[in-house]
Amino acid sequence: MSVYNIICFLAAAAVFIGFINSKFIKMQTTIAITAGALIVSLVVAIAGHNGLLAFEAETIKVINEIDFQSFLLQGILGFLLFAGGLGIKLPHMKDQKWEITVLALFATLFSTFFIGFAFYFICDLIHLKLDLIYCLLFGALISPTDPIAVLAIVKKLHAPQRISTQIEGESLFNDGFGLVIFVTIFTIAFGTETPTVMSVTTLFLQEAIGGIVYGAILGVVFHYLICASKDQSMEQLLTLLIPSAGYALAEVLHVSGPLAMVVVGIMIGNWTRQKGFSKESEQNISHFWELVDEFLNGILFLLIGLVMLTFSFHAEDWILMAIAIPLVLAGRYASVFVSYIGFNRFRRYNPMSIKILTWGGLRGALAIAMALSVPAGVMIIPEKNIDVREILLVMTYSVVVFSILIQGSTITPMIEKAKRIEAETAQQSK
Repeated sequence: MSVYNIICFLAAAAVFIGFINSKFIKMQTTIAITAGALIVSLVVAIAGHNGLLAFEAETIKVINEIDFQSFLLQGILGFLLFAGGLGIKLPHMKDQKWEITVLALFATLFSTFFIGFAFYFICDLIHLKLDLIYCLLFGALISPTDPIAVLAIVKKLHAPQRISTQIEGESLFNDGFGLVIFVTIFTIAFGTETPTVMSVTTLFLQEAIGGIVYGAILGVVFHYLICASKDQSMEQLLTLLIPSAGYALAEVLHVSGPLAMVVVGIMIGNWTRQKGFSKESEQNISHFWELVDEFLNGILFLLIGLVMLTFSFHAEDWILMAIAIPLVLAGRYASVFVSYIGFNRFRRYNPMSIKILTWGGLRGALAIAMALSVPAGVMIIPEKNIDVREILLVMTYSVVVFSILIQGSTITPMIEKAKRIEAETAQQSK
């Protein structure tokens, strides 16, 4: 079966699950699709383990043929981030620019080292010989919040404006900085050359700053192209070129494609939407990209649920998975809490802000993709064939599944409480 056919069948399954959910269950679509895929994975795995299903190996082979890492990072990520950027309101982001910057930069770095060192001490307590560098690598890949998961779940709950802008803006921009941290620690752990201050600075300037500049240039070019066209179909086709050819060119130039797509998405969604689109396109462009976003998200979160079939679980893995979830939540809470110590010196915020940013800091496919990039073969428990890659992968997967299913489905009461507080405060100020 070709990869194209596999993706077609996965898309059909995702849409079918979404349809059943909308008719009967009425959960958030992303959560329903992930939960449905996990249930299918568990049934296939348990039945296959007991010899009841002969096609478990064939199912795993089919999933592996997709290459999850490439499918996300070199495939649909550009479309999802561009769609996310289109929905950002620039005046709101300007109002929260310093908060977003601190959360995207400082909080990510703080969380990386908090989780890394805490995990190292926990490993020492349970007598697991895991080097500090691998613990920091886990901290680096799990600390950035995932824009795809956040925009798919939290954004649609319509949190108070400042909270919503902070969590959306942070998730869209912290990938570039998080990638620099991950690549640096990855190079120390598995590379042949030791990174220097100069090499890290160069990497940051090239990837992060280069991605932002490239995105701005791309935004200007496509703004004028769209303004020059008065045909509705051509205007929408031009927007399709941005996350496809535009994202591919970012990889050729070795700049951050994700950051570029966020920047150009914000420019097209604000600047061009006001001045460049025809009246018909202005009304239809949001609906068009919402459909693209829903379709690709359905396939992606279905794959997140099914990818569990490709893992080999040992008893030690289950212990580490149970440790990973509260550890990552603690790191997230600490990084947000410390950031708000500074924020509160200049502004007053909704009392629910820290709780919502902690519980709503979801992890998703990007963390799994980074974990999949860790090379196999660095053995931690040789007698059981457990290596660093397996440990980091199962821990990352447990955090991702918990954040999507549990955090995503239980954050609504927090947001509703924050809305009530906002309404009461507004009424008292009158």
